[in-house]
Amino acid sequence: MDNTASSFRRKNPLTDEWVLVSPQRNNRPWHGATEAIQNDDLAQHDANCPLCPGNQRANGAVNPHFETTFVFNNDFAALAQTRSDVSNHNDLFIQESAVGEARVMCFSPTHNRSLPRMSEDALHAVVKTWCAQYKELSQRYCCVQIFENKGEIMGCSQPHPHGQIWAHEHLSTEVEKEDRAQANYFKKHGSAMLSDYAAREALNAKRVVLQNAHWLVVVPYWAKWPFETMLISLDNAPDFTHLTSASTLALAKTIKQLTSKYDNLFKCSFPYSMGWHNAPSQRTQLSHWVMHAHFYPPLLRSASVKKHMVGYEMLGESQRDLTPELAAQILRDCPEQHYLDNTSISKCGE
Repeated sequence: MDNTASSFRRKNPLTDEWVLVSPQRNNRPWHGATEAIQNDDLAQHDANCPLCPGNQRANGAVNPHFETTFVFNNDFAALAQTRSDVSNHNDLFIQESAVGEARVMCFSPTHNRSLPRMSEDALHAVVKTWCAQYKELSQRYCCVQIFENKGEIMGCSQPHPHGQIWAHEHLSTEVEKEDRAQANYFKKHGSAMLSDYAAREALNAKRVVLQNAHWLVVVPYWAKWPFETMLISLDNAPDFTHLTSASTLALAKTIKQLTSKYDNLFKCSFPYSMGWHNAPSQRTQLSHWVMHAHFYPPLLRSASVKKHMVGYEMLGESQRDLTPELAAQILRDCPEQHYLDNTSISKCGE
């Protein structure tokens, strides 16, 4: 099949959803809206930022003068720890209580240091904090979602480098779908879906962006966002509690390399939503699960052109113009040294 002239569909086995790929549309002229490019010229400390060390937050709490990562309960949490009274009497109107906790995690005390601009030691501290938070919260909650929204284009209201941790008793919809699909695959094949997938992607290499002894970064075969990637544990770890010191060190390096490539792609602070999917906690059977992170960046052609999921994507199924193979090649070709650290780096593809 000529992947540059024909449209085709690919199925995501983790969610049982399809993606329409239309590479013949990739060179069409663009006359749509453009986004403002995020300002990278930020101070190291912003007196008005509620996430900077020593500053006061909206609820009156004052941040400590932290020197590494800092985690606190979200002042405007989306989850409550009190259980609501629920009674369902109709299959069309179903409600259940959602009990949990929401936390904010500052990656760094420095206001203008996003993940790719941090040292590997500082990133290792981030990874170890993820591990510690997951270990604590997974004792009480079935589902622990660790994620980051980066950039105004992704709805992030604060430029200070930070992520969030939401933990709750219920399985989130995406985790539930992935849990079911991986369990079904394991029952049929006797092996973990993402372990088999990672092995085949590493062998094929067309969609691989980065790889080391512990982690694989790939543009998924079924990717729906233009430069979407998935970061998969090659140690077949089901969750953060199973990571070794070697794998946490390797993860810190991998995140720096990947996010630097993202920034180098369009020479901007590259926006994305990313998050970790761990095996549901408090389970005795974890053989079907391999932990992984999804990176969903919205940029399509430049720092100011966004991929919009509208129309057919909202009413039919996801659609993309750039093939995953070409997206992976473009990301592979991007340098791993951040463009702000090396003025000789040109835009990828030039």
